[in-house]
Amino acid sequence: MAPDLPLPRWLNRVGVFDLETTGIDVMSDRVVTAHVGVIDADGRQIAARSWLADPGIPIPDGATAVHGVTTAHARAHGRPAREVVEQVIHALRSLLAQGVPVVAYNASYDFSLLASEARRHGVAPLIDPSPIVDPFVIDKAVDRYRRGKRTLGDVAAHYDVVLEGAHEASADAIAAGRVAQALARQYALAESSEELHTRQVGWARSQAASLTEYFISIGRIDPAETLDGAWPVRSDRHA
Repeated sequence: MAPDLPLPRWLNRVGVFDLETTGIDVMSDRVVTAHVGVIDADGRQIAARSWLADPGIPIPDGATAVHGVTTAHARAHGRPAREVVEQVIHALRSLLAQGVPVVAYNASYDFSLLASEARRHGVAPLIDPSPIVDPFVIDKAVDRYRRGKRTLGDVAAHYDVVLEGAHEASADAIAAGRVAQALARQYALAESSEELHTRQVGWARSQAASLTEYFISIGRIDPAETLDGAWPVRSDRHA
């Protein structure tokens, strides 16, 4: 991990975003917690807001085991889901309108589920949010043949980014932002956040095509199926 490139100016101040949810289906699962923040060039959080929602459905035990929020806690302390979704979208829209890139790890999951929630609650969704920075897509593109898992925890460890409190929305969001900055210090990603956004659209499409071939080869999906490579918002149910 020798290169130590200067951080691009457009990564000196970036938004960070993460959701914790009731499950992994972007069409039917719901927001439980959310975090939108801003970090500076040193990865320090300089603005932040977190939300706890009552998702309106029971939180499965498996999801609670991941993020720690029970149905009872969400019902007792969470804000109405529509209110949370509306406020999260407003916070993201405000950052993007200022030209502040927003980092989200595996962005197509978070933005797609948020779009589904917006439609469910009659809230105006984010349309083609940009510029988005997705360390999951970038890492797979710049270090394609590295062995091992690509979870946020694994990738953070690879780039020497500390992740404390994994699967807590604020911790994951901040770590994703710091991983994005670490990637930019390791690889010459793009001259601008807009250029990187465009590159990620192509990378995500290629990665979905490769994963489709692999899943077909191991019998996980039918040969007639394809994974949706649309990024950063998709409609496909595959995680």
